[in-house]
Amino acid sequence: MKSGKQSQPEKGSSRILSLTILFIAFCGFSFYLGGIFCSERHKIEVKDVTSTTTKAVAAPKEPTVSPIQVKSVSFPECGSEFQDYTPCTDPKRWKKYGTHRLSFLERHCPAVYEKSECLIPPPDGYKPPIRWPKSREQCWYRNVPYDWINKQKSNQHWLKKEGDKFHFPGGGTMFPRGVSHYVDLMQDLIPEMKDGTVRTAIDTGCGVASWGGDLLDRGILSLSLAPRDNHEAQVQFALERGIPAILGIISTQRLPFPSNAFDMAHCSRCLIPWTEFGGIYLLEIHRIVRPGGFWILSGPPVNYNRRWRGWNTTMEDQKSDYNKLQSLLTSMCFKKYAQKDDIAVWQKLSDKSCYDKIAKNMEAYPPKCDDSIEPDSAWYTPLRPCVVAPTPKVKNSGLGSIPKWPQRLNVAPERIGDVHGGSASGLKHDDGKWKNRVKHYKKILPALGTDKIRNVMDMNTVYGGFAAALIEDPVWVMNVVSSYSANSLPVVFDRGLIGTYHDWCEAFSTYPRTYDLLHLDSLFTLESHRCEMKYVLLEMDRILRPSGYVIIRESSYFMDAITTLAKGMRWSCRREETEYAVKSEKILVCQKKLWFSSNQNS
Repeated sequence: MKSGKQSQPEKGSSRILSLTILFIAFCGFSFYLGGIFCSERHKIEVKDVTSTTTKAVAAPKEPTVSPIQVKSVSFPECGSEFQDYTPCTDPKRWKKYGTHRLSFLERHCPAVYEKSECLIPPPDGYKPPIRWPKSREQCWYRNVPYDWINKQKSNQHWLKKEGDKFHFPGGGTMFPRGVSHYVDLMQDLIPEMKDGTVRTAIDTGCGVASWGGDLLDRGILSLSLAPRDNHEAQVQFALERGIPAILGIISTQRLPFPSNAFDMAHCSRCLIPWTEFGGIYLLEIHRIVRPGGFWILSGPPVNYNRRWRGWNTTMEDQKSDYNKLQSLLTSMCFKKYAQKDDIAVWQKLSDKSCYDKIAKNMEAYPPKCDDSIEPDSAWYTPLRPCVVAPTPKVKNSGLGSIPKWPQRLNVAPERIGDVHGGSASGLKHDDGKWKNRVKHYKKILPALGTDKIRNVMDMNTVYGGFAAALIEDPVWVMNVVSSYSANSLPVVFDRGLIGTYHDWCEAFSTYPRTYDLLHLDSLFTLESHRCEMKYVLLEMDRILRPSGYVIIRESSYFMDAITTLAKGMRWSCRREETEYAVKSEKILVCQKKLWFSSNQNS
C-alpha cells in the first residue's frame, strides 16, 4: 500500500513533463513555419508590386467597374385624374393633416410604398406651349384647363379666356390700371429698383405672376410663391407663361430658402395674416430678406382711411391692424421707407445697434434668436418666433454692400467662405468650367439657347455656374441645392440668381409639365445611396414638358441603367461624349415624347 501511493505521483509527473516538452516543441516549430511564410509572402508582395509598376509604366490602364444593370421595364399610364398631380401637396391627402395655420397646405409627401409608378398623361388637347416672350401674354387653354380664376376674378382682369387661349392683360386686385403702371409707382418709391441694386425678389401669394413677369423686363428676377389651394393652379399658370414660380406657403415651417437671400419681398393683398400668431409670418420674411432689402405691402391695412369700405370691415379695425403691423415691423428692425396711396415699403435694417437693443432687452418681443438656431436651416424646419440678426459677414452681403447687377454675377460673395473649400478662385474656375460645358451642350443640343427652351432646372447646382453660363439666353434657371449637400445656396442668391433647397428622394414643389429642360451633374453618383433611381427619373418625367429635354451628366457606371429606365418612360435618348471625352463620364441627352392617354380622344 505504501509503495502504491508513492508510484501515483511519479507517473503523473512524467506525463506533465512529456506534455510540456511536446508543447514547447510545437511552439518552436510554429514560429519557424511562420517565419518562412512571412518572409516568402514579403517576397511575393515585392515581386507583385514591381511587376505592377512595370506594367503601369508600359501600358496604363484605368480600373474597370462593370456598369450597373436593371431589367427592362415599361411604366404604365396614370389615370386622367393624375394630370395635375402634385405628390407632396395632394388635395386628396389634406384631410389627414391639421387645419392650424393652414398647415395641410404644406409639403406632406407620400411614403415609399404609396408612390406612384406610372406616367402622367397631358390633358386632352394639350399643345406645345407658346414660346417666350409671347407666352407671357397668352397660353393654350387646354394646357391649363382651369376656369376658377377666370370666373371668380374676371372683374380684376387676372386672365381672360378667348377661344382656345387664356390671355393675361396684367390686371390684379391692387393694380386695376395694369401691372406696369403699378410697378412704375413702386419704382418711384424705391429708386434702387432702377439701377441694378435690387435684383432678386419673392412674390408671396402671386396670383398668375403678372408682377414677376413685368419685373423681368426691368432686370429683376422674381420667384412667385403660392400654395395649391382654391385658386386653381396659380403656380402652373405662372410657369406656363415662362415666369419663375414654386409651390409653397408660409405656415408652420420655414420657406426652403437661406437667410438673407432676396433683395425684395412683395405682397399684393396676398391674404397672409401678418399680424397674427405674434407676427411669426413677418419674422420669416425678415429671415429671407437680406439686410438693406425691402418688404412691399399693398392692400389691407395700407391706406385704410380711404379703402376700408371695400374691405368689408371698419376703419377702426383697419387702423388698429395697421398700427399693430407697424409696431411689429419696428420691433424686428424694419423701418418705414416710403408710402404712397395703396403701396407701403419697409426696409430691413443692417445697423447692428437695433439688434443689440433686442438682445439686451430680456422682455423684448420678438426676442433675438440665440446662436443655436441655424439661420439657413430651411428644409422641414419649424418657424422660429425670434429675430435672426445678421452676422458681420452677412452684413457685408447686404443691399448696397454687394455689387449691382450684372456685376455681382461674377464677383465672389463673402459667404462663399462658409462653403467647405469655397474661395474666389474656386468660383472663377467653376464659372470657366461651366462656360466650356454649356458651349459643348449647345453643340449636342442645338435647341439650348433658342426660344424652344424657357424654363430650366439645374437639379444639383453648387454655385449656379450652369445658370451663369446661360445668362444671355432667353431662359431662367431654378437652381436646386440638395438639403444633404454643402450649403452653397446663399452664394447662388448673392450672385443675383434664384433657387431652392430640395431632397430628390421626394417630389419637387411644382405641377406636372412645367420645365423645358432638366439638367443634372452626377446626381445619381451623389444620391443613389439614399434615393432610388427609378423614383427620381419618374419625378423628372412628371415635371418635364412633353417634347422637353434632359441633359444627364453622369458616371458611366449608371448610364446603362438610366438608359433602360428612360426607354420605359418613352424618352428617346442618345449617349454623347463629354467636352473632354472622359471615359469614366458620359452625357445622356433625352427628349420626352408627346403622347396622349389611350383613354383620350386626341
